[in-house]
Amino acid sequence: MRLEPRTERSLAVTAIAPVAALAVSLGVSALLVLAWGGIDLGKAVQALINGSLGSPFALAETLTRATPLIFTGLAAAVAFRAKFWNIGAEGQLYAGAMITIALGTGAVALPSYLLISVLVLASAAAGALLLLGPALLKARFGVDEVVTTLLLNFIVILFVGMMLEGPLKDPMGLGWPQSEPVTGEAELPKLWKGLRLHAGFLIACGLAVAIWIMGRFSVLGFEIRALGHNLRAARFAGVPVTATVVKLALISGGVAGIAGFSEVAGLKGNLTQDLSPGFGYTGIVVAMLAYLHPLGVILAGIFVAGIFVGADAMSRTVGVSNYIADVMVATSLLCMLVAMFFSRYRIRRG
Repeated sequence: MRLEPRTERSLAVTAIAPVAALAVSLGVSALLVLAWGGIDLGKAVQALINGSLGSPFALAETLTRATPLIFTGLAAAVAFRAKFWNIGAEGQLYAGAMITIALGTGAVALPSYLLISVLVLASAAAGALLLLGPALLKARFGVDEVVTTLLLNFIVILFVGMMLEGPLKDPMGLGWPQSEPVTGEAELPKLWKGLRLHAGFLIACGLAVAIWIMGRFSVLGFEIRALGHNLRAARFAGVPVTATVVKLALISGGVAGIAGFSEVAGLKGNLTQDLSPGFGYTGIVVAMLAYLHPLGVILAGIFVAGIFVGADAMSRTVGVSNYIADVMVATSLLCMLVAMFFSRYRIRRG
């Protein structure tokens, strides 16, 4: 038995691989639910689906939860396309949230549409600049970006904690480490009256379309794909490696920074140190489930969000621990990696 690279990947293999991976992961999760004991699997599945999609409230909660995952999934997908392993979306999200609070709590007086535009650009710049250092170190000196971006997450979160105990602390917060709320002009409008779904979801979907168009039809998109296929060949062909890495880092970090703006201006209203329960890391799972395709990130983000929201409902309804959601997402990622491997290689006898 030996592994042999596929000279061509048919459309059928490319389409079937992720579907098979998700089916296997759901099957494994079903076995875990049965192993819990005394659980009706049919009721558990029904509770999962109803809890994530079964009502306007459930659907709105799923899309709200999916919004930051789409942002961070796009950030990971853009970078991973060029084999630049940005693990720092969590820190970039917090950087975008922090600049949103710094400017959106009254420091800048503008009409709502102008202020929101300024905050989007400022949060994107904050996330992009945070990733610029690791990108330059990677391009010029070969420093492992996994280490630098990962460590920056902890540095930024600790810095946010320091700021929330200092200059950004809300004097009316009764001593809690939280910022002042953003002004009404800085808030993103709600998409569904009485529900939490906000315009950040539309921004995330719009960015996904824009990044797909950039990757498919622009010179920069071609250069990013070239770096991902073969760095040495791309350099030999005249691709400006350093400039391309810097550009994709600015895009990747910028998108993750906008995720912080979206969470503060669209959902939370202020900044706390627990703003993100790991959206930056979950975004990596979303990107891999989407095969690093920007439009697929939208579907993958909604799928992962539906798992988390539905698992909470399943826990309340049938008594299964909501940690089953983490298992389901992790299993989906492992199955997707295996599917991606076998979509590129086949097993030969002899």
